[in-house]
Amino acid sequence: MSSLLVRQTLCAVKNLKNLSQFGIVPIRRLNLLEYQSKELLRDSGISVQNFAIVDDTKKTSSAIESLHAEEYVIKAQVLAGGRGKGWFDNGFKGGVQITRDPKAVAEYVKSMLGHRLITKQTSQDGILVQKIMIAESVNIARETYVCILMDRSYNGPVLIASPAGGMDIESVAEETPEQIKKIPLDILYGIDDQIATEVAEFLGFKGEKVQEKAVNELKNLWKLFVDIDALQVEINPFVETDEGQVIAVDAKISFDDNAHFRQKDIFALEDSSEKDPREVDASKFNLNYIGMDGNIGCLVNGAGLAMATMDIIKLNGGTPANFLDVGGSVKEDQVYQAFRILTEDPKVKSILVNVFGGIVNCATIANGIVAASRTLGLKIPLVVRLEGTNVSEAKKILADSGLPILTANDLDEAAKKAVDSIKK
Repeated sequence: MSSLLVRQTLCAVKNLKNLSQFGIVPIRRLNLLEYQSKELLRDSGISVQNFAIVDDTKKTSSAIESLHAEEYVIKAQVLAGGRGKGWFDNGFKGGVQITRDPKAVAEYVKSMLGHRLITKQTSQDGILVQKIMIAESVNIARETYVCILMDRSYNGPVLIASPAGGMDIESVAEETPEQIKKIPLDILYGIDDQIATEVAEFLGFKGEKVQEKAVNELKNLWKLFVDIDALQVEINPFVETDEGQVIAVDAKISFDDNAHFRQKDIFALEDSSEKDPREVDASKFNLNYIGMDGNIGCLVNGAGLAMATMDIIKLNGGTPANFLDVGGSVKEDQVYQAFRILTEDPKVKSILVNVFGGIVNCATIANGIVAASRTLGLKIPLVVRLEGTNVSEAKKILADSGLPILTANDLDEAAKKAVDSIKK
């Protein structure tokens, strides 16, 4: 996600952040590797560099031969920014390299592939590089910036453009706001010839042929945005070459998860190997999970209540081990899966269940808790606070279970019991 979109998103959730020390809102978002985004661009008629993907060092020679390039760009394919300034676990520096020597390409691939890349956006362990993109280098005459994104403040899509490409767009917006153009788009009409020409001129594409190419690229960019149900398509840089070509050199795309049923082929591209396996596991059962560093496992319904639960645990001297929102339509099996994921974490020494039954039936939660505790042979303390729909029956189910479940009447009491249960 671009820094500009991040900033806008943070503004939108400012009130939620003020309510929580953690500021976590669970969002499942499809992330594609750079080469996958470029394939989508290319399929929509948007000009990109020629490139080849290598997942085995033995394939490097054929990849080089297929490009016939004068200069090569070698990029490690991982879901993290700052690759160029990153370093590998074998001591090699730089996840992005440029060379004219085909032999050097092979050496770079050997130094990157199968090794872990560490950047400012990764953990200290880095990310295992399983694919390398070898691309044809282009001679850039000018770099510009183009982005289409869904913007709440405009209730729809917005085109953002700047002639200052290849830079941190947030810094450009702060230091030289006159270099940013924002155009709200009609979702039915999108980018027509008039808008595309206006933007191309603003970006500095001059000359009939070059401007025509830029106009076509912008119109194709809109087509891609709509066709793939994107929330954002960011091209940085969007360049003019010294040969008068207009090319999307780098792309970042984010998708609307609600369109999964329409975009199954795209969502099938997702590589979950870089994700926390607990998050991947939870998503299979429609559970929102984010791992943390504490020792009190949390099972809650609703993002706001989950954040409040983590805050109160912290205020009582404890540390939450996770954010786990089971949602409003949770079923007994989902409760079981949530418990299983929590108990498989060796750091979890106590579990706190905090459910306010509005849509969800507290009795469903209670039955799920009892079944999971028995099936999993739960050995760690369990504290449960239930309130809302059918809470009396739920409390009876817990009391009649014969299990050593600690109950609480309010959240503060529940948090104190969870923290004290670990101390004991």
